[in-house]
Amino acid sequence: METVHGFTVDDLGGHAVELRRFEGKVLLIVNTASKCGFTPQYAGLEALYEQLQPRGLEILGFPCNQFGKQEPGSSDEIATFCERNYGVRFPMFSKVDVNGKNASPLFEHLKNEAPGSSAPRASSGTSPSSWWIARARSWRATPPTPPPEEIRADIEKLL
Repeated sequence: METVHGFTVDDLGGHAVELRRFEGKVLLIVNTASKCGFTPQYAGLEALYEQLQPRGLEILGFPCNQFGKQEPGSSDEIATFCERNYGVRFPMFSKVDVNGKNASPLFEHLKNEAPGSSAPRASSGTSPSSWWIARARSWRATPPTPPPEEIRADIEKLL
């Protein structure tokens, strides 16, 4: 698989989504959890999405339960939680593993593409440490779970 755009992933409703539909956009790919200390960042992510989506930003959220079991809910529960508590409108996808033998091929690709990118070991009990941001092929991992407003300038440079 040459680019992220060649992957197909399931959304929270279980429908296949070809990532090629986001070609030409700046993508911010995040792994998320509903029951961790960083959960309030959904609000900041949604604010970025509302402000910058018209200019070409797409945020793709991927729940993960590998880090301290902080995303135990079903797809329906995750969707309800995100909408009710944070008004999330950016695309959310089915739960994935970021590491290990069952790691999502998308996240394996991202970890290989972004220089210096690595996700925490699943046994660490911590939340996911990297978000990936790029237009086309220039992927880079952000510092561990930055507040969304801290990466706004990086996103705007790519828009």
